[in-house]
Formats: sequence, structure tokens, C-alpha cells
Amino acid sequence: MLNITLHFDYWPLLVIIALAWIVPMAISLLRLRRIPSVVLEIILGYFAGRYILVNADDLSIKILEFLALTGFIFLMFLSGLEINMDHIIGSFPRKKPNLRSIQRNPLLMACLYFILCLIISYTGSEGLASLIGMSNTWYFALIMVTTSVGIILPVLKNRGETSGSYGQMIITSAAISDILSIILFTFTAYVLKNGFKIEILFILLIFALFYFMYSVGNRFRHLRLFKKISFQFSHAASQLSIRGTTLLIFIFVVTSQFISAEVILLGAFLSGILLSSFLHKERSLLLVKLDGMGYGFFIPIFFIMVGVKFDPYALGEFDASLFPILVILLFLMYAIKIIPSLIWLRQFGLRKSLSGGVLLSTRLSLIIAASAIGLELGVISSSINSIFIIMAIISCVISPLLYNFLNISVETPPDKTIIIGGSSKGVLLARRLNMHEKVSVIVEKDKKRYKDLVAKGFSTLLSDGLDPRTYKNINIDPSNWIFVDAGSEDTNIRICNMLRKELKHERIISVASCLGLERKFKELDIVTVDTTRVISTTVENLIVRPTTYHTLVDSFENFTIEEIMITNPEVDGQQLKNILFHKDAILIMVKRDNELFVPKGETYLRKGDILNILGTGTALDIARQTFTV
Repeated sequence: MLNITLHFDYWPLLVIIALAWIVPMAISLLRLRRIPSVVLEIILGYFAGRYILVNADDLSIKILEFLALTGFIFLMFLSGLEINMDHIIGSFPRKKPNLRSIQRNPLLMACLYFILCLIISYTGSEGLASLIGMSNTWYFALIMVTTSVGIILPVLKNRGETSGSYGQMIITSAAISDILSIILFTFTAYVLKNGFKIEILFILLIFALFYFMYSVGNRFRHLRLFKKISFQFSHAASQLSIRGTTLLIFIFVVTSQFISAEVILLGAFLSGILLSSFLHKERSLLLVKLDGMGYGFFIPIFFIMVGVKFDPYALGEFDASLFPILVILLFLMYAIKIIPSLIWLRQFGLRKSLSGGVLLSTRLSLIIAASAIGLELGVISSSINSIFIIMAIISCVISPLLYNFLNISVETPPDKTIIIGGSSKGVLLARRLNMHEKVSVIVEKDKKRYKDLVAKGFSTLLSDGLDPRTYKNINIDPSNWIFVDAGSEDTNIRICNMLRKELKHERIISVASCLGLERKFKELDIVTVDTTRVISTTVENLIVRPTTYHTLVDSFENFTIEEIMITNPEVDGQQLKNILFHKDAILIMVKRDNELFVPKGETYLRKGDILNILGTGTALDIARQTFTV
């Protein structure tokens, strides 16, 4: 019989879990969706620590601190998981860079941006040293240079700016800031604690572990037996994928602890980047599960405990100078990010450059974590730690608001799809898009085929898909999809490479007939259609569900399926049963963030939800009027 004591006090944990549940409910009911939930978690945690948990015993607090540390580890892991290494690797320059290519390269500009931020941050920290007592201006500068991908990414997603060159520049800059900040934090914290010794090279072991796990993981995930076992047990009670992910995290965490406790930050972050490089088609399902573990339990405990440990009395150290210090520090935190953003002036203009700098001024989890480590190391005081928590709360509230105010949305040009190559697949795609009332343009360089397509009524341009001027003539927009099927695999690769590297276009689809070709497209971050898998799936549907297949594929005259995003604020928060649908339309599925689910009458609809609706043309027109503005 397992000997389990039943005498642990669960009351403090109940309080924390109750607050974690109350926060999203309060945000929804009070319509505070623009305020990050962690802000409310920190505030409620402060009041809980002051009025509810004052009499909690030391063991209960120790348990909460352990869960909070686990939440911090999950937060760093999920931050690493947000990093799209394919985008970063795809931005590596392939030839000798010149000024123009550097300005258009997100990776090089992000590194330059971080260096400028660090220089301004260190200069500002030196200036503040006389006003604020600090024992290490370098560490203070590192705290100031942090950013928050977790806040920046949703803001860009909500505005539909993640796929364009501007959005990718901001995302890459935030990602590089996170990666380089964490690496510098790790080495700096180690030196501050242990001194500058040869043992500092042990930190490189964590990078060696990353390389080793990446090499082993790449071999394992292609083994047929491993794929079979992973598929069979990923959805069962064993939840093999979640257990494997947890194992991966703690391999890095335990290895980090053997080196030094300060390396945990880097270890957890690298484990997230490693998993991000492995996830492809199965990414969304596993991410939903990991988000549920992290943001559903561990991470809220971390932020609530930040509030519990918040010491407002430490601010009394500054007395009457507190308010001027807060103002100066807030000004410096924004100047550190906004001034370097002027390097994008030539490419995006003054307004977009400044608004990008404002958004990158958002700081949250990393600044709080770095400040807590600095407090433990004794390089910053309790009062400075409290100030950084206040600064984090202020920045993640006002930065997105200022960004939306400065970067006013402009009307995008009509949605169109560019089809490179007048092949049978391209012509069929143009026909089907026309049935959906979507504009398409076929680019064909063969004069005879061009004349034939024009005679059949297709919008066609006589030009070469390898010529960058072709896309200028079409007035291509970042929101436009480009389907590349120019007749040969080599030509397809060359066109995709030109579109990604020279024109920095993101929304590209091509055809892959083998694993090697698919790998080349993946390096360019191109969406591919696996012809073998498509044919197999089509035959499967013809055998298993022939009526449904013919209804959806062959009979486009009457019913079609369309994705409609909810942008109408009047629909936000309403139950599905209260929405009036046309008799010839039915809602099949709802996509919310990375989650897909079948809606019921009691389902609450949210702004940003993507609805999959089956219906006639008239019914879909009415649905668009209902759900969009």
C-alpha cells in the first residue's frame, strides 16, 4: 500500500487556482480583452498575499513556490516554442550582402536592432546609476532590453499583419531579442554568482545537448515504428506526446541545474525551440495540449505568486523621488526600443517604424524573471524589482493601445490569387476560385498557351514567373496567395526562392512530389501540397464516403464551404442559438486560435473566430453580412 500523507494544507493552492479561474472570467464579463490576463493575475495575487495567505504555513508557501518555478519553466519553454526557427534560418543570407539586401533581411535587421537597443540601454543605465542605486549597470541594461513575443504576436495576428514583410520584421526582431537576451542573461548571471572562471564554458554543454537532441530527434521521428507508436498512444490515456514533451523539458532543466541554477532559463527556452523545429503538421494539436498544461495550470501560479511576493513597501526607499524615477524609467524603456526602430524608416516609413518600436517596448515575463534572478543575485534591490514589475504591467497595457493608435489600418487591395503556370492544375484552381467569387491571375510565359487561356476567359498575364517585375505589374500585396506550378520542380524551387528572398513574400504554395523536394520547400518556409498524400486521400474518400466527396467536390453549383472570420463586435459574446442563419446555410466547425471544435447551440462566439459554413451563394452572402463589418 502506497504510504500517502493526507495532512498537506491545500487551502493556499485552492486560493491560487480560484484566482486563476476568476481572471479570464472577469476579463470576459468586464470586456477587458485588450488587457493581458497576467496583469490581473499579478494584481489579484498581491491582494491575496496581503489579505488571504498571510497565515499560510511555510510548507504550503514552499509548495506554491515550487509550482511557480515550474510555471516559469513552462513559460520559458512555450516562449521558445513561439520562435519559428524556419523563418530565422530562411533569413540567413546566401550571398555577400549589400545595403539593400541587409535592409530587406529580417534576421540581419533584427540583430542590428538588438545591438542598437543594447547600446542605448547601457548608456541610459549608466546615466541612471547616479539616480538609482545599482551595483551592476550591465545587468540592469539587459533587463531593460527585453521584450515580449507572447504579447506582440497576438496583436499582429489580430490585425492580420503576421504574414507581411512588416509583421515578419517585428516578429523576427522580438524573437532575436528574446534569444540573445536569454543567452546574455545566462552568462552574466553565472559570472555574477561564480566569478569569471573557466567553468563558464560548461554553459556550452546546453548547446551541445541541443545539437545532440536535434540530431537524434530527426532520426527518430522518421522511423516507421516510432511514428506508429506515437500515433497510437498520442490520444490515449498514456498521452505519449505530452509525456515525451515533458521529458524533453526536464532533460534540459536537469542538465542546466548540473551546470548552474541560472542556466535553467536558457535550458527551458532551448527545449521549446527544439520542439518547435520538430513540429509540423501535428503542431496545432500538441500546442493546444501544451497550452492547456502551461496556461491552464502552471503559468498562472507563477504570475499570481509574483503578485503575492510583490513588496510595495520597498518603494518607500525612494520617498518623494519615486514618481520622477518611474517617469524617467518608463521614458527610457520606450526610448530604448523606439530610437533603433528608425532603421526601418526607409523601408516602412516613419509612422510604421515608430509604431513597431512602440509595440516592441512591450515587456512582461522575461523582464519579471530577469528582475527576480537579479534580486536573488543581489545585483538589484527589492525596490528596483518592484519598479520593474510595475513597468511590465504598464508597458503590456499601453503599448498595444499606442500601436493600434499609431499604425492605423489601411484598406487592403482586392484579394486575389496569383497562379504561376497555366498547367491543368492551375487552370482548374482558377475555375474553382471563380466559383467562390475569388479573383485569380494566371502568369504564363508560353505565347500559344497564353492566347488559349485568354480565349477561354481567364485573366492571364504573358510574363515569366522568374522575373520580379511580373509581380510589380500585378500589384502584388502581402495578403495575396501565390501558387507556383511552372512545369518543372527546378523552376518551382527557383521561383519560390526568388519570391521569399528577393520579394520577401510569405504566402506561397507549391507542389512537392517527393520527400527531398518537400524538405527544400520547408527550408524556404513554403506551404506544400503532397501529391502522393492528396491522391491517397482522394481515393480513400471515394471508397469510404463517396456521396460526401462528390457533393463537396463536384457539385459546386449549389453548395460550397466558406471560412468567415467574425469581425462584427455585435456578434462577439453571443450564443450560437441566438444567431439567425439562412435556411440554406449550416455552421459546421469553428476555429478559435489553434483549436477546432464542433459548435452547439450554447456555444459562445468570439471576435476572431473562423467559421466553416456550408451553404448556397445567397446564404453565404447573408452570413458574411451577419458576421463581418
